[in-house]
Amino acid sequence: MTSTHDLTPDFQPTRHCEEERRPMSDVLSREAIVLGGQATDRDAAITEAGRLLVASGAVDEAYVDAMHERETSVSTFMGNGLAIPHGTNEAKALIRHTAISFVRYDEPIDWKGSPARYVVGIAGAGDDHLTVLQALAGAFTDDASIAALDAAQTPDDVLAVLGDVST
Repeated sequence: MTSTHDLTPDFQPTRHCEEERRPMSDVLSREAIVLGGQATDRDAAITEAGRLLVASGAVDEAYVDAMHERETSVSTFMGNGLAIPHGTNEAKALIRHTAISFVRYDEPIDWKGSPARYVVGIAGAGDDHLTVLQALAGAFTDDASIAALDAAQTPDDVLAVLGDVST
């Protein structure tokens, strides 16, 4: 397991005084959690995470293409086994509501030379992606949380680890 020092430097949780806390299940449905992802490469993993967002009704199908487009301009690998594919700014109009998908892989996906075991697709309406990133940062900068995600057997286990989203 990698240490928390391996996380990208600008990937840090922040908190604001006037936040409202709501369950992660408001943005991550049980149906959008896959604990045995089928993809074997980065592009297939992006598609797998994106299709879960489409199936949840959060985005139009074209948003998945925008997730691939984003990846060509900048890697969405964040460290600690986490990749967070998301669409381009131009694709914001394709987002119906804020949501994420969560895919865990038994064998890490090669993400341009970095091993991604968790692929979290993000569709953030407005500035919601920032609060979603904060919640994810809290889990993926904590070795105990990563171990709990490794051991998760059900979508409810994943939701328990990821906790709340601040809005």
